[in-house]
Amino acid sequence: MHTCTTCTKSACPLTLNRRTFLATAGAALVASRIGLLEYASSLVAAEPAARAKPEVLAVFVRPNVQGYWMGWPGASYDIKARQAQYTEILNTAATEHDVDIHINPEPLHNEQAVSTLLEQLKRKPPFGLIVISMSLNQSWPHINRIAKERPPIPTIVFSPMGTSFTNHLQGTRNIDRLYVAATQDLSWLNFGVRMLSTINKMNSSRLCVVRGAKTEDRKLNVIGTTLHYVPHRRYPEELQKVKETDEVRAVADYYSKHAKKIVEPTRKDILNAARNYFAAKKIMADEKCHGISVDCLPLVERRLIPAPPCIAWLRLNDEGIVGACEADWNAAISLRLTHLLFNRPGFMQDPAPNTVNNTLMGAHCSCPTRLDGCDGDPEPFILRSHSESNTGVAPQVLWRIGRDVTVMKFQGPESIILGTGKVLRNIDTPPAGGCRTSVEISLDDVPDARDTKGFHQLFIYGNLELPFKAYCRLAGIKVVHI
Repeated sequence: MHTCTTCTKSACPLTLNRRTFLATAGAALVASRIGLLEYASSLVAAEPAARAKPEVLAVFVRPNVQGYWMGWPGASYDIKARQAQYTEILNTAATEHDVDIHINPEPLHNEQAVSTLLEQLKRKPPFGLIVISMSLNQSWPHINRIAKERPPIPTIVFSPMGTSFTNHLQGTRNIDRLYVAATQDLSWLNFGVRMLSTINKMNSSRLCVVRGAKTEDRKLNVIGTTLHYVPHRRYPEELQKVKETDEVRAVADYYSKHAKKIVEPTRKDILNAARNYFAAKKIMADEKCHGISVDCLPLVERRLIPAPPCIAWLRLNDEGIVGACEADWNAAISLRLTHLLFNRPGFMQDPAPNTVNNTLMGAHCSCPTRLDGCDGDPEPFILRSHSESNTGVAPQVLWRIGRDVTVMKFQGPESIILGTGKVLRNIDTPPAGGCRTSVEISLDDVPDARDTKGFHQLFIYGNLELPFKAYCRLAGIKVVHI
């Protein structure tokens, strides 16, 4: 597993995706590793057919010499060893993140070499480009030219410590779909490859939206995700087919056993809640989708389903699979991006500004438990009823006080709202009203909580503002402060 020594576990995006871990380690070993032996044998929902790997070209920009003398990065900078190290990091990342990477070992050291590269890029553009600076002064005229004349493909300029000062970084600012990573952390290259992979995976993602009366597809601009709509009646019909099997009982047993407390739900309620999980998985498998969002409230209100899908969505999101409430596709693609980019779920919530504390309260009746990561330990939870109907099962997940959080949501496929804060407290219902998982957070740089933008924003463990911004720069997505 790739690790980073410069980040805390909660904020570090440089972790192996759980699905990759499952594929490479084997389901039984993984179940043992992350404490899921109580789970049913169908732990991971079936994925749609494998997508084509994106082709990424990586190049080195430096003088064609054996060593340096004076000036940064210095005579002690071993050019051959560093290039070999960057190559190893890139190849490892390509395997982890499903990328077909081509590394050109010959340095771009003069105008002719740069012209040849640009001609190659225009003739047959790869999916993405990684440009690695290996010299302080002699690299940047070439890098600036590549940045300005390349085709509009996602491009990362990686400038490790010793290869740029403030003045060198000015020529690549505000260029579309280009991100400059100037850092001492060489392992960041792994996350750079992950970002490029995520752009490709978001473009090929399919999310099932259960509402209305038609079956139709809608491919979103910029982000590229396909929304696959199926008729509303499909969900109760599929749920009715799910019987009380050993697998259903195993899921029910897991949540009954691991809950700190069970308040309203009966055993029958918990079994009905578990059935939702298998109905959702069946629809996703049939429709070849990576996630699902159901217009669930009318189904509960009209008693068309015996229990709302709150526990099913918890479990799917803990597994790195989208389960979103109320057919909110903006929230669904937000969850998908967060899973792919950081290997952790988000909490889709209804925002309620607290004008007394100038804070934001967020509440919903479904919340994931593996908030630190899909292969991490779950947070404590209590089994409650769905508050608006007082039926079925909904989790009250207890968030850790003092944790950094990121607030994020797409507002259309071309922009996201983004902010940060801290967990202040969990809110009990009763005495409060609203949904079962209720969390109050502080907000950074928001003078009046009533100005908070959006609805159903995600609360996500960790301060992920900067990596989200880096991704959006590469993907051509606008960032708006929360």
